[in-house]
Formats: sequence, structure tokens, C-alpha cells
Amino acid sequence: MKPARTKTPRKPPVKKGSQTSLKDPVGVYCRVRPLSLPEQECCIEVISNTTVQLHPPEGYRLNRNGDYKETQYSFKQVFGTHTTQKELFDVVANPLVDDLIHGKNGLLFTYGVTGSGKTHTMTGSPGEGGLLPRCLDMLFNSIGSFQAKRYVFKSNDRNSMDIQCEVDALLERQKREATPNPKTPSSKRQVDPEFADMINVQEFCKAEEVDEDSVYGVFVSYIEIYNNYIYDLLEEVPFDPIKPKWNSCSAPMRNTDFVPPQSKLLREDKNHNMYVAGCTEVEVKSTEEAFEVFWRGQKKRRIANTHLNRESSRSHSVFNIKLVQAPLDADGDNVLQEKEQITISQLSLVDLAGSERTNRTKAEGNRLREAGNINQSLMTLRTCMEVLRENQTYGTNKMVPYRDSKLTHLFKNYFDGEGKVRLIVCVNPKAEDYEESLQVMRFAEVTQEVEVARPTDKAISGLTPGRRYRNQARGGPVGDELLVSEVVLQSFPPLPSCEILDINDEQTLPRLIEALEKRHHLRQMMIDEFHKQSITFKALLQEFDSAVLNKENYIQGKLSEKQKVISGQKSEIERLEKKNKTLEYKVEILEKTTTIYEEDKRNLQQELETQNQKLQQQFSDKRRLEARLQGMVTETTMKWEKECERRVAAKQLEMQNKLWVKDEKLKQLKAIVIEPKTERPERPSRERDREKATRRSVSPSPVPNVAPVRLRHRRSRSAGDRWVAHKPASNLQTETVMQPQVPHAITVSVANEKALAKCEKYMLTHQELASDGEIETKLIKGDVYKTRGGGQSVQFTEIETLKQESPTGRKRRSSTIAPAQPDGTESEWTDVETRCSVAVEMRAGSQLGPGYQHHAQPKRKKP
Repeated sequence: MKPARTKTPRKPPVKKGSQTSLKDPVGVYCRVRPLSLPEQECCIEVISNTTVQLHPPEGYRLNRNGDYKETQYSFKQVFGTHTTQKELFDVVANPLVDDLIHGKNGLLFTYGVTGSGKTHTMTGSPGEGGLLPRCLDMLFNSIGSFQAKRYVFKSNDRNSMDIQCEVDALLERQKREATPNPKTPSSKRQVDPEFADMINVQEFCKAEEVDEDSVYGVFVSYIEIYNNYIYDLLEEVPFDPIKPKWNSCSAPMRNTDFVPPQSKLLREDKNHNMYVAGCTEVEVKSTEEAFEVFWRGQKKRRIANTHLNRESSRSHSVFNIKLVQAPLDADGDNVLQEKEQITISQLSLVDLAGSERTNRTKAEGNRLREAGNINQSLMTLRTCMEVLRENQTYGTNKMVPYRDSKLTHLFKNYFDGEGKVRLIVCVNPKAEDYEESLQVMRFAEVTQEVEVARPTDKAISGLTPGRRYRNQARGGPVGDELLVSEVVLQSFPPLPSCEILDINDEQTLPRLIEALEKRHHLRQMMIDEFHKQSITFKALLQEFDSAVLNKENYIQGKLSEKQKVISGQKSEIERLEKKNKTLEYKVEILEKTTTIYEEDKRNLQQELETQNQKLQQQFSDKRRLEARLQGMVTETTMKWEKECERRVAAKQLEMQNKLWVKDEKLKQLKAIVIEPKTERPERPSRERDREKATRRSVSPSPVPNVAPVRLRHRRSRSAGDRWVAHKPASNLQTETVMQPQVPHAITVSVANEKALAKCEKYMLTHQELASDGEIETKLIKGDVYKTRGGGQSVQFTEIETLKQESPTGRKRRSSTIAPAQPDGTESEWTDVETRCSVAVEMRAGSQLGPGYQHHAQPKRKKP
């Protein structure tokens, strides 16, 4: 028979109009553990059964007013230091187990700092069992006589259950018994004395109103969340020849005897419920079996010795109790093979790792990494609570970050309305944990304001109640047997009176003997009849035995055929499982490759964005530089246009001056040539010279008979700077009045680097022969600049020309030599000679004008 498959029932949707009335707040309870030493300072005080008060310890910082700031926090109920485990269980966990039996889910957290008693509250200690063994004890006390046989319910990998008929369950039991596994729990095994005292609960507890017309199956699983990875604590890792094993150095392992545990994945079933894929679920039939499974996983849980706790939990542990219920058929004998009528409920008991500060625990290395992951997951849980509260209080629709942590992602269905949620806040009242306890109280305050939708009741199957005990009247055959015995005794003849009153009585004994003989005869007849009937019954039994044997042979053949089919299906399942593992391995590799490619893609996108930003910056710099260069070009163009206009105007003025000088010279020459002079004129007086100067206003002639001019050197126009005067040795000395001279100049015959390094200006005196045979001197000037190589360079800026003319070819002498003057002065040259001995120097653009003249000393007549 093909096993029927069931699914986890999906809660019917709640109508929008009734959501507000079908919500309950998260139940938050507080438990205060006693101090380790009586002399320790206490910072938490229980005010009432619902309120605690925190006051800062001595030496703690004061508030603004200088007084101690005491804070009070309220809970659904507060359990003091003298609270027993039984009292805590009756208030907190008992309603959750009752809901579990009635088909509702539940979630129970223990939250607090490290060393606050969370594990003690959940597991307990020898002689005082915690919440977990008490939940198991109450569950099996309630359903103990209504449990289905082992392997009637069978878990699958899709967060649902398969139901098998009695024959399939019997075959699987025989197969499991043929290959016993010592690690498989069994009710016949002796209880481990290590935890025997924990499950020995003295108080009997049982749920009320258990459905007697259903059969139940209990499955347990145990996982831990370590460094945000999920590990199965009940998994026995076999050798897998398909998937290679890797060590911590990412290298294949040579020794395949030990395989490290593999993390599990969270998946979502078709009803959108979260579950751990591939998690081991063990069917248990008693409290001892269930706690033995828990203890086996507890030994694998990661704990470590820290500065604050000798056995500090380094992971969050989750112990799941899954209860499967299936109704009986109409006859009340077998399980109803309808998967729609099967209900699965679950109770999750979560022992959260304690939040801690590394500066107090002195954690290093792996312990530091573990503490960081623990604090991060607890912070994500707190963030989810705050977002849920904000959405419910202000009507917002913010996304709750369940996926930021495996812990919150696993239990997100509970906060969406899949069951009740209870939180036990464990606190240590010692003064050293004041700040951590303050944060725990604030988290509890936020959690109390979160409301969770109330789960709905289980649907009624529609079958007649009380069908289990309907046919218990089958004890009737025992009464029929008593009735037949009475009838047989009454068929015997009655015995006569056996009382003998007279010694001579001879009738009583013969009558007794006759009655006894009749009874003996009747008994013999009945024996014969019984023998005949027994023979007939034996024949019937033999026929029945043969029929039963034939039936057994037929059933055995059918069973062998079914066994072959099952073996074929199992081989096919194994092949598909191997194929599935291979595909999962490939998918994992592809996921890693995809992750690497996505990381490369993000890096390339970031690099591309960086390059785009650099290009945009370069473009902006280029545009700014172009604008700046355009402005400089425009400014330089305007400057040079003005300079060119100025130079053109200066050149025009220079040319006009030259033309004017030439015109004046021509006029003077013309006047000299045309004017007749027969006799030597006398030296006019100064009054006459002034009159002549007054009469000749158009072209004033040079003043004759002036006093001898003192020889002086011509001063350079840039005398303020230090000069290098380069005068080659081949230059000739001229006897002109105007000589170029620069004060403080370094005179060299050959230009050298030492002289150029000390000066800012340079002047080269160059002489050459002009076209008229006279010596022409050029003064080539320039600026001295320092070069990058450490040398000097000269940039020439202007050229000045000095030209010497001799008037000997044009002078005129009088025919006769004038006699000596009476005052003893020598004879003078003629007017022509005097006028032609004028030397004129003019600079382009000079403001002096052509009327500013330098007169040379008149030359004497040679004897």
C-alpha cells in the first residue's frame, strides 16, 4: 500500500475586520536568579509579582540632579529568587503544552546576559528538572495510551508527514530490529544515570480534554545556530563518496573517517512556513527516549569557558517537539488514511546564547568572533521587535528584517500569527551586570508591546466521538461460558437426601447409589458427545489451519512481491538521492561562482563609476582651463594690439622726426650754399646772436662761439641695473664727445658665465664700417636670464647706433686767411665749417623733440 502523505496544516486566513480582536501581546516573564555569594552587591529588587526595580550600584555615574536614577519595569509575572521550576512551568510552559496537544504551535525563548541562568531554566539540574523535561513529561502523560505504533508516521524532507498502514509499519519495525542501532533510542534500554535525576519529575501533570479518538506520534529535533550557521546536533555524518570532503584549509581530506558537520539551509514549504532542510527528526515514545535524544545533542553543543561563565553557550539551541495527530476510522480500530485529517503542531524551546561585552569576558580569537555573531543576532531580534511594534502602533508598513539573521528568519512565522510566543527574561542581580541587565530590560519592554495573531482552533473531523471504546463490550463470551456450565449442572438428576437417621435404614444408600450411577452414565454420555464434538472441532481446526496456512502463503507471496517493489523503489530513491546530492553540490558550486561573479561585477561597477567621475572631473578641468586660456589669449591679444599700436605710433613719430631733421639739414645746407660771403665776418656779439635767433624762428641754427664743451661720457638709459659691458679687443677708440658708459659695469673682452651670473643686463659694443667710409658703433642690449640647467641665457631687446661723420669734404675756406684778432684769439672756421660740425643724436619716441641738440667742439684748422 502506498503511504499517504500529509502536510503541515495552513491556518485559515483571519478576516481583516476581526484582526484587532484576535491578537494577543507577547507574554514576557522575568526570572531573577539568586546571587552566587551573599556578600555581593545587588542592583535588582523585586517590588511585586509584576514589577522589578533597578538601581545603579555604588560608584556608578549619577544623573544630572546628582541623585541615583532608579528605574522600574513591569512584566506579565516576575519570579523571584525562591521560585521553583514547578511554579515557573505551571505558569509559562503548561499552557503551551496544552495548546500543542490541541493542534496549536508555540515558541518559548529564554533571553538574558551570560551567566543569568537561561540554560538552568530550560534544562534544569540534577534533582530539579527544567522546562524541557517537564514539557516532555506532561506530553507523554497526556497521550501515553493513545500513541500510534512506531513508524506509522514517517517524516519527510518537505516539512510534512507521511502516514503508513499497519503492514508497512510492521515491515519497517522488523527491518529496524534486524539491524539494531545502538544510538537509536529505545524504551527497553536503561536510563542513563547522567540525566536520570533531571527527568524524574515528582509532580504528575496531565493535559485536560485529550482527544481519545485520535492517535499521536511525537518527533523531536535539535539544532544550534552557531556563527549564523545552522547545524544539526542529532546528525550522524556518514561517509559520502559523491561529495568530496574539505578541511579547514580548503584542501581535500585524505582521511575520510571524520567528516565535519555541514551547515543546514533554511527553506520555505508550500504553506510558506520556514523549516530546516535535511534536519534529523527522531520518533520517541516516552520521556526517557526524548530526553536521551536531547542529551545526545546537548553533548555536541558548543560551549566554552569565559571570564564570566565556566560553561558559556556559544550558540543558540532550538529543541523542537513535533506532535502528529491522526483520527481513527469509523470502527475505532485503525488510523484514518486521509491526509486532510492529519494535524501537525510544534513547540520550539529556544535557549538563546547570552549577550556579553568583550572587555568583561576577555574574549580573543574564536571566542571574540562567536561573541560578535551572538550580539549581532540578538541585535537583529531586537530590531525586528522594534519594527513590528512601530508597524502595529503607527500603522506603518515597514519591512521587518527577518532575513538579517538565521534566528529571526527561522521563527518569522510565529510572529506572523502561527502560534503563541513566550519570552522568559533571566537576569543576574549582581552589580557587575547592571548595564547589561538594563539593556535586557529595555528589550523586554519593547517586546511586550508586540502583538501576535491568535492561532485558530483545530477543525473537527466530523466522525462520531467515542468510537475507540464502542466495541469494548467484547468481554461477553466469558458470561456465556458461565451460563453453559450452569445449564449442564442443572441437566443432571437431583441427588436424593443423604441424611441417615436410623442405623437400619437401607433405602437411602441404594437411592444415592442409583442417582450417582445415573449421573455417571449421563457424564459418560456427555464425555462421548464431547469427544465426538472435539474430533469434529479438530477437523474444523485442521481445515482452518490449512486455510490459514494457505492465506499465510498467499500473504507471504504478496509480501515478497511488495518487498521486491519496495527494494526497487528504495534503490530508485537511493539513485535519486545520489543524483540530488550531486545536483546540490553543483548548485552550491554555481552559487559560489555566482557570488564571485557578482562581487567582480560590483567591483567593476565601482571602478567604472570611479573612472566616470575622474573623466567628468577631467572634462570640467579641461573646460575651466580652456576658459582660462581663452581669457589669457584675449588679454594677451589686446595687450599686443595696444603694444603694436604704440610701436607703430612711435615708429611714425621717429620717421617724422628723421624727416624733419633731414629737412632742417637741407634747409641749412641750402642757406649755406646760397648765401654769398665775400669777406670774413666778425664774431657777432651776444646781442646780435640773440637777434638772429629771434629773427630765425623757423629753423634755428646752432649757437656759434659757445664756450668749449667739457668732455663727458654718454650715460646709458638703464644705469640702475648691473651690466656686463662686452667690448671686443678689436674695437677702435673713437674721439667723439659722446661715449657710452654704464656705472658699476663689469667690462670684459670675452663673455663668460661668471660675469653673466653676477649681472642682470648685457651690452655688446660692435663696430663696423659704414657705406660712407665712417665707423659706425652699435650698442646691442639684452636681459640675462637663468636657465633650468644652472646656466645663463641672454635675450636681446634693443640696438642703439652711434655714427661718426667727418665734415672735411664739405667745408669751405675763405680765399684769404684772416689776420689775427686784436685780442689775440685765433682765427675761426667759416660759418659752413661751424655748422657742419654739429652732431645730432635722437631716440625714437623721445619727448625732447628735434630742437634739443648737442654741439660738438669745432675743429681747428691744421697748420
